[in-house]
Amino acid sequence: MRKMPISTRDLSGLPDIDSLEKITRSIAMLDSILCPEWEYRYFSFNAAFNAAAGERMASMRNGSGDEYFISFAAKGAIIKGFDHECPMTGWSEESLVVWPGVLTHIPPEFAPFLNEPAFRLEDTTFCIWRKFEDLQWSCGPICFPEGDDPDGSECLLSALDGNPMTYVDFARNYFEVSLDLMAVKEVFDHRPLTADLVFRLNPTRVYADLVNDAAEIGYPAT
Repeated sequence: MRKMPISTRDLSGLPDIDSLEKITRSIAMLDSILCPEWEYRYFSFNAAFNAAAGERMASMRNGSGDEYFISFAAKGAIIKGFDHECPMTGWSEESLVVWPGVLTHIPPEFAPFLNEPAFRLEDTTFCIWRKFEDLQWSCGPICFPEGDDPDGSECLLSALDGNPMTYVDFARNYFEVSLDLMAVKEVFDHRPLTADLVFRLNPTRVYADLVNDAAEIGYPAT
């Protein structure tokens, strides 16, 4: 049976919190290996975003105004995404009003994330959360407009399915490179970063130049 894409209309394919954090660290490490310049990377991860609170932050920016931020903290995880061209974007209104229901019913445990000015809460087309005791991911009660992907969540969350081949396809389109699937799988499995693994993924990258990035991401390195 064909697996349904991850979206706010079907969150069953979104991995559990721990698995999702592992995936976001992996794709951030892969982007670091493929792209020396941080500002041109698609995925990133900061393992010490708020060290005092134990908060880690995954993010995606496509360079065209679309993005997501994922906060991993003691209580669980929350995802805020923004697709500036989808039917539910506030950019179509002068007041930048978030679509009704998107920010409704969010547990108070995630208030610090929502109050972070850097995330520009008005730039939100979808929001998803899960506490560790929850059995599934949740989003607010939304009356979706017509369209295949009205809030952009299906497009922006597609890389989070945990399938290494998904990243291989992404890298082919975004970085215009053909990657060794087995090497990508090793990164998804969090095999320690080595000079050999780096070479198999990008022969032009030097292992020593990636040690600091691995530490920032919280990815294991030899």
